[in-house]
Amino acid sequence: MGSHRQQQQQQEPSPSGPRRRSLLGFGVTAGVLGAGGYAAARYGSTGSGTASALEHFPTPGDGDGSGGETPEGPSVENPRLIGDGSTADTGPQPGQPEARALDPGERPPQFVVVSWDGAASLDDGLFDRFRGLAGELGAGMTFFLTGLYLLPEAQKDRYLPPRNAPGASDVGYLDDGHIRETLRQLRASWLEGHEIGTHFNGHFCGGTGSVEHWDRADWHSEIEQAHAFVTQWRANTGFDDLEPLPFDYRKELVGGRTPCLLGQQNLLPVAAELGWRYDASSPGGLQQWPARTDSGIWDFPLQSVPFPGHGFEVLTMDYSMLANQSGGDTDGDPAQYATWQEQATGAFLAGFERAYGTNRAPLFLGNHFEQWNGGIYMDAVEDALREMATYDDVRFVSFRQLCDWLEAQRPQVLDNLTSLGVGQAPPNGWGRVVTG
Repeated sequence: MGSHRQQQQQQEPSPSGPRRRSLLGFGVTAGVLGAGGYAAARYGSTGSGTASALEHFPTPGDGDGSGGETPEGPSVENPRLIGDGSTADTGPQPGQPEARALDPGERPPQFVVVSWDGAASLDDGLFDRFRGLAGELGAGMTFFLTGLYLLPEAQKDRYLPPRNAPGASDVGYLDDGHIRETLRQLRASWLEGHEIGTHFNGHFCGGTGSVEHWDRADWHSEIEQAHAFVTQWRANTGFDDLEPLPFDYRKELVGGRTPCLLGQQNLLPVAAELGWRYDASSPGGLQQWPARTDSGIWDFPLQSVPFPGHGFEVLTMDYSMLANQSGGDTDGDPAQYATWQEQATGAFLAGFERAYGTNRAPLFLGNHFEQWNGGIYMDAVEDALREMATYDDVRFVSFRQLCDWLEAQRPQVLDNLTSLGVGQAPPNGWGRVVTG
């Protein structure tokens, strides 16, 4: 597993006045990242063969439980408004691929799930950039929205965070212009086939109010407020010139990632009660096929992958690489940027290649729309994805789409897949794993 050397924790600088999302509230957990933070930071152009993600999943329609669109039913042009019109039922989501069971002996696709924590649109163009890349690659992605990014700071007292003062937030609030742009990006993303999950609200990672201390009632409250910020943005902002978000968020929201990967134990029973399908908050997972938690929902962890130049494995997240390269400083030594970018790209690709050539376990990548260390992690993500796209049988999907595929497989096939260890190819070929 490589070295488990620990880093000194680094406190996030205190803001003076309104603040940008600097570090997205990682606060006190910049480094080690063991069980109390981004744990396991240390553990130890589309190619001809790359099919669109649309080839392995169901197109929603009549009889699939999605409600099916009829000539008189809701559509983008004729939505059924929900509540104050902040959201709307526009019918089945476009661009959803077909989920089918593997044929006997068929090798599974290599799934790659790219997710984004926070999902705010600022002045850096990153939301547009990666939506554009997704379009080029035929990719589905998951955007974990921080609910407060749709709540104006003038209305912050409407947020009652568990175990914290009213209106408190470790990530601050967006100004009106950025709220508007975030709403536009979320609408466009969903219509392009991407998933809108949740990164919850205030992103509390330190002290007695940290999410790691929250009980089930606290998580219920936090999730209910996340729903409210999405479904009542018109009332909260006063904006009356924007189109509604084109989905019913209570149906759309089927999974999330907790702040700093903390608090999952008490979240999971609540997520199951709410009918969520997965959670993406586990740290340091192995590159194996996912299984369900005791609560019955899929566990999609950030994984440990080889970290070039370091001799240990790193979490598949941009911030974890930063913590081990510049010690949590988001503006590290520019002379190291080229080397750090090469290492980050290499880590993503090392994890991909290890799975692709052996057990084909899905690869989970976590990121933030941030220009840390000169934007090298954004370049590393793009470079790695473009390289992955040159391989055969690669599918870039959202977490929800991966749930669809997993749930379409025969139970024995899933059992056989999960039995394959890290870097373990089927000893007698895929015919013994994918049985008839």
